[in-house]
Amino acid sequence: MHVSDDIDEFLRYLSAERGYSAHTVRAYRTDLNQLAGFAGDRGVTASAELSLELLREWLWVATQAGLARATLARRSASARSFTAWLARSDDFVTDPAARLRSPKPGRTLPRVIAQTQMSELLELLAARAAGGEALALRDLAIVELLYAAALRVSELVGLDLADVDLERLTVRVTGKGAKERVVPFGVPAKRALVDYLRQGRDLGAAVSPDAVKTGPAPAARSNFAVPNLAVPNLGAPALAAPVTNASNDTTALFLGRRGRRLGVRGVYRLVAALLAAVPGTGPAGPHALRHTAATHLLDGGADLRAVQELLGHVSLGTTQIYTHVSAERLKTSYGLAHPRA
Repeated sequence: MHVSDDIDEFLRYLSAERGYSAHTVRAYRTDLNQLAGFAGDRGVTASAELSLELLREWLWVATQAGLARATLARRSASARSFTAWLARSDDFVTDPAARLRSPKPGRTLPRVIAQTQMSELLELLAARAAGGEALALRDLAIVELLYAAALRVSELVGLDLADVDLERLTVRVTGKGAKERVVPFGVPAKRALVDYLRQGRDLGAAVSPDAVKTGPAPAARSNFAVPNLAVPNLGAPALAAPVTNASNDTTALFLGRRGRRLGVRGVYRLVAALLAAVPGTGPAGPHALRHTAATHLLDGGADLRAVQELLGHVSLGTTQIYTHVSAERLKTSYGLAHPRA
């Protein structure tokens, strides 16, 4: 079978049977289409003609092009998964990528916001929300929940009203691979969510916090209206006129423009604007809040395996990077404070 046809079938397998997210499937598609193009340039069009030598050359050319070690490791992993699937499907007698090796991705420490800085950011958002403006209330609830529950941005925007339990202070999250987990959050996040549900969706027809656990009644859903959202900045947010919600996204916890489910980009712009004034290196998007929450938990004495479960990591090794962050922060503090440092 042609390589491209096998790739399409493999991607359907990842989506339908393995439950991979659309984002992950797109990453596989990008890597494998690049491999198919490389193979085609060398006269290899059938999957059965793929060889270890060709795969090694593919990675070597990418290395010479200056691709990052993490990209090379991802491409190698994509190729190994693809050929292993082909081998199980009897397209190969042996798996050509079984012995394919790639450089381990360089481990960089994630950006972490200091606890004092995080408190200042939340106080800033709370001050903006004190006036009861819908946009400010929503923004405060988003940042509080991202930080309190250490959520991925995709997990946050995928939340429905019924996923939040304000009595038990937990939220049901669908993470990578469509795996569900229940994550706790604190009282400040609860207060922000309650205020948002009472006033932030629509000042005239807000959702009762009591309806969150089981979702709003159908009659109430048709009455939702949300503000016309704008990209927030560090100044006072301007609230546009409400827009009646006529979409099917009324079960979403966070709504965006025209009453539809808030998207990843909207949350990224919000957090990036908020963190723009915070000193530090590394990306300034929502994932920085997840890194920050995990590091602060470990700084406070939380068990590593408990943090692993909270974050939804399959491997404990993925979570251990935050122990390195805590160690680096300890070294910095030691160097600044100890007289014999």
